[in-house]
Amino acid sequence: MSKIVKIYDTTLRDGTQGENVSFSGADKIRIADRLDAFGVHYIEGGWPGACPKDMEFFVEARKRSWRHAKIVAFGSTRRAKEVCSHDSNIQALVEAHTPVVTMVGKTWSLHVREVIRTTLEENLAMIADSVRYFKERDKEVFYDAEHFFDGYKDDPDYALKTLRAAQDAGADVLVLCDTNGGTMPHEISRIVGEVKRQFHTALGIHTHNDCGLAVANALAAVEQGVTQVQGTINGYGERAGNCNLITVIANLVLKMGVICIPQENLRYLRELSQFVDDLANVRPDIRQPFVGATAFAHKGGIHVNAIEKVARSYEHIDPELVGNRRRVLVSELSGRSNVLLKAQELGLVLDKNAPELHEVLKQLKEMEHRGYEFEAADASFRLLVEKAFKRYEPFFQLLGYRVIMDRFAQDDQQICEASVKLRVGDKVEHTVAEGDGPVNALDKALRAALVKFYPAIQNVRLVDYKVRILDSGAGTAAKTRVIIESTDGNSVWGTVGVHDNIIEASWEALMDSYIYAIWMAKK
Repeated sequence: MSKIVKIYDTTLRDGTQGENVSFSGADKIRIADRLDAFGVHYIEGGWPGACPKDMEFFVEARKRSWRHAKIVAFGSTRRAKEVCSHDSNIQALVEAHTPVVTMVGKTWSLHVREVIRTTLEENLAMIADSVRYFKERDKEVFYDAEHFFDGYKDDPDYALKTLRAAQDAGADVLVLCDTNGGTMPHEISRIVGEVKRQFHTALGIHTHNDCGLAVANALAAVEQGVTQVQGTINGYGERAGNCNLITVIANLVLKMGVICIPQENLRYLRELSQFVDDLANVRPDIRQPFVGATAFAHKGGIHVNAIEKVARSYEHIDPELVGNRRRVLVSELSGRSNVLLKAQELGLVLDKNAPELHEVLKQLKEMEHRGYEFEAADASFRLLVEKAFKRYEPFFQLLGYRVIMDRFAQDDQQICEASVKLRVGDKVEHTVAEGDGPVNALDKALRAALVKFYPAIQNVRLVDYKVRILDSGAGTAAKTRVIIESTDGNSVWGTVGVHDNIIEASWEALMDSYIYAIWMAKK
């Protein structure tokens, strides 16, 4: 196994083939800047022959100085019966003016005969001519052997001939691709090992996640001596996605002792993951290994009690190594340790012998039995603790609210209106607002009633709104849980409400959100 592996990022090309993933030209440059700073060796900018937007990226990339990474243009071998100097895709790669070119070629005889419909001999010439064309222009050339593992299992002699054609033409790296994502780790190990014994050129690995094994397959290939791993940030890609570089990098550095990025940059791993999610407008996967919000979250009382004493008893690494943090969840499974550590996480100092702690635990269990859930509602939990310890300050008193919805069948128009009546100190405030729906109208009315007394809530906005039916067997009378996520632009917090009336559940979560915002502003 090589102790040094180079990371090849294809988020900007292969990653954008994933459903609902798209980047603007400016986004692509920003991502490339971040990848370069992180220590990635190669950044594949796109396919200039297939997408004008990709060519814009290469034009902009030429204006910049890259500290660590080399920019790569991706394209296919020349067409059958064509010459490189007249092939439009090949010439688009020339015009990209990148120091590195990755050529994808057919390795599976099935694709040669049935997809591009040429002869096996012509396909070998296409590979050799294309690689040689760019080597003669002093490019670093990687040959992506598309469908290599399927091709090898079907016709090993021909699959190896395609690699030999690329090697003889001067390819710098032969990248073995599990394009369909259907190969098992033991097959990867065996086949990569056989290729390694027959070829002197450096090998790379490019895996897809159709069996959920892309990361495992990449690591198996590294064990067999490949020195380049291709993948995407957060595993974006066609179908089930590509090899997730976030997970691969963490495993290579922390588990296998492989040098692939500067060690000190690993602490920015979570930040990089979330940055790319944000630009793609994709909600982060909370269960993603190493960097997900729940990767180091503990809920069971026994677990929490153990990590309070010895963190590694239930954590395979220190979360801070990858820029993450430990989280303690509170629920009906909680013990005293959960509440104490959760309070500490939220900045509260509680006496472990305080009688109020028993009251918090009692209320937690009772409320969760009624359908409350505090895992995503830290703010509601904090308010619960403050009330139990008699440190809660009621900022306003609800006198009443009303929600009216009018629907006019004639022009298919609807109007939602909410009125809220509150007492703040010795003043009564009564406001009315219209919204896109009952919750939006209530939110606007509540905000309008409070903002003159508590200006801090002017920056508060609702980020997410989730509804869960708790007892669906009750039909339309079912109890509903509402979780609201809010932000003031600096921090994010969650609140929860439960009721058999969805409006009342929403109101409870809304009230907690604004109370929490006011309380934090006064601290």
